[in-house]
Amino acid sequence: MFKQIIHTDQAPAAVGPYSQAVVAPEGRTIYLSGQIGLEPGTGDLVSENFEGQVRQSFANMQAVIEAAGGTLENIVKLTLYLTDLSKFASANAIMADIIPQPFPARSTVGVDSLPKGAQFEVEAIIVV
Repeated sequence: MFKQIIHTDQAPAAVGPYSQAVVAPEGRTIYLSGQIGLEPGTGDLVSENFEGQVRQSFANMQAVIEAAGGTLENIVKLTLYLTDLSKFASANAIMADIIPQPFPARSTVGVDSLPKGAQFEVEAIIVV
């Protein structure tokens, strides 16, 4: 899939692994529900460790993307939810390790709580 990345110096530069905006080509737009760090077999959180939950959340998201016929390259927009925004840099580093460039557009939101006591959730929009 070809993604056109939009960037302007008239707006602030990205402060993490994301683009200011992405133009998606023609195709099917698929809206993925949020994924938290649950182990698929048990439905339990993978661990109490933030980084472990982030990695499992992205793995769960990737499984849904692949079930929809896509790959991580098909992501045009991500939304990250963190219960502790002081862990923003850690989430950025993990995302940069998992998501291929050019990075999708992204929002990050601080929330009071997430289902099952999770510390992190990710949702995506893909175009395949």
